[in-house]
Amino acid sequence: MAVAERLELRAREVTDRDLIAGYLRSDRLYAAYALGDLDSSNRRRMTWGMAFGSDGRPIALAMHHEGLVPQPLFVMGEPAAVREVLGSVIKPRDAYFQAGREHQPALAALYQLEAPLAMLRMVVDRPTFQPFAGPAERLGPGDIDDLNRLYQLGFRTGFPTSIVEDGIYYGVRVRGRLVSAAGTHVISPREGIGVVGNVMTHADFRGHDFAKMVTSAVTAELLDRAGDVALNVHADNAPAVAAYSRLGYRTHCDIVERLGRRRSGGWGLMRPLREAIRQTWPRDKG
Repeated sequence: MAVAERLELRAREVTDRDLIAGYLRSDRLYAAYALGDLDSSNRRRMTWGMAFGSDGRPIALAMHHEGLVPQPLFVMGEPAAVREVLGSVIKPRDAYFQAGREHQPALAALYQLEAPLAMLRMVVDRPTFQPFAGPAERLGPGDIDDLNRLYQLGFRTGFPTSIVEDGIYYGVRVRGRLVSAAGTHVISPREGIGVVGNVMTHADFRGHDFAKMVTSAVTAELLDRAGDVALNVHADNAPAVAAYSRLGYRTHCDIVERLGRRRSGGWGLMRPLREAIRQTWPRDKG
């Protein structure tokens, strides 16, 4: 972007839901998490910033979630405009970026970045969904201890019962033991979108299609509430990608996830933040 053109950018914090939603809908499958978060109970913990072109149209957006550790920071739009938002409006010291490949130079200009995680955003809808039958059962609040045990989460980092009360979780049991589960990150009937997450099968029970069973069950129920369902999967996890493809999921885009610290700060806390990710974000382990 030329210097003169760059100077015409205007970035500011925004709170208007319709303005934010309208821009996110320009690529609703890429923005699935953010769209779902718009109406979540955690919305008060989120800060939104936008950049506008010379004609007043929004051309970039950043969403920062202050309630989680590490703090997610989602961006979309023109890379130079993304940099403008991060340079003047959304400026956390530490962040866990969720962005496209095209945004990486803009992030690197302002943040020291750890090695990237290459993810695929896969999506499915009712016409393309291919259900996979199996003994998956709906999980409820009484299953939370078993769920946290499967995810290997301790008392301090374990999920609360609200995740199964507010979301959709299914599991498979073998001789009474929960050995596989999948759930939801966000559900937004208003925006017609949901996100599957926390897919996990215990290492001793892999190779039996349990991940497909639980993901299929969660997806089927989500599709009764939303027209589109999305999930993230590590790009190099071939078995998981194949399992989701069997259910009718297709790749929509690449997502890059990585930790970053503002360049004016130190780098000493990145190791604890990596551990926080490992402990609190089980996923893609089918």
